[in-house]
Amino acid sequence: MSTDLVFTALADPTRRTVLDTVAARQGITATQLAADLPVTRQAVAKHLQVLADAALVEGERAGRETRWRATPAPLTDAIAWMANVGAAWDDRLAALERATRGRNGS
Repeated sequence: MSTDLVFTALADPTRRTVLDTVAARQGITATQLAADLPVTRQAVAKHLQVLADAALVEGERAGRETRWRATPAPLTDAIAWMANVGAAWDDRLAALERATRGRNGS
């Protein structure tokens, strides 16, 4: 799954709230989510679709409703990417600090 889709899905604060709620209440429906959030059921359904496109949630039909559960595996790639970027910045900052100390004679 694309890390870009994960970051796009997580960029919206409402989607993050939806994901947090689904993770806390596995098997929740869009109707139940909408009752807990200041958005319509239709808006919740759209947010769930974006999260599903990023493979962060999965829906399973149960009669006339879909029950949602969190699937956090795609976060692993996003976390790895952030760790790599963080390590690269740490290296750059350490090099800058060494260079600065060398110029100041410290």
